[in-house]
Amino acid sequence: MNIALWIAAGMLAAVALAGGFTKSFLPVEKLAAAHGGEWTGDAAPAFVRTLGVLEILAAIGLVLPALTGIAPVLVPVTAVCWVGLMIGAMITHLRYAGGARFAGLNLIYLVIAVFVAWGRFGIAPFAG
Repeated sequence: MNIALWIAAGMLAAVALAGGFTKSFLPVEKLAAAHGGEWTGDAAPAFVRTLGVLEILAAIGLVLPALTGIAPVLVPVTAVCWVGLMIGAMITHLRYAGGARFAGLNLIYLVIAVFVAWGRFGIAPFAG
């Protein structure tokens, strides 16, 4: 179970890091032109950048506390926060044509985050 939870957290961290860097550093016009990124054209650039920073922080929070042994409880806490972010992402994507596919992907990420939170809060917490 520990290995499965590490894989799940690592996968979510990779997704969060990729999305975070994209939202933080690509021009908003380029994001808005990409399939699935149409919503960024209607959002304030500062909001898009803030989401990017939050995703980078989520990537860090999903693995670094466990790797360092410093406050590993932050891993499941971050996973719970990721659930909230994915709910918002699903709602946002569903507002745009073709967004159901991306909302479905967000649902998969949400389920994985629930698995990480459930596993790390309950059945396989990090030994302290």
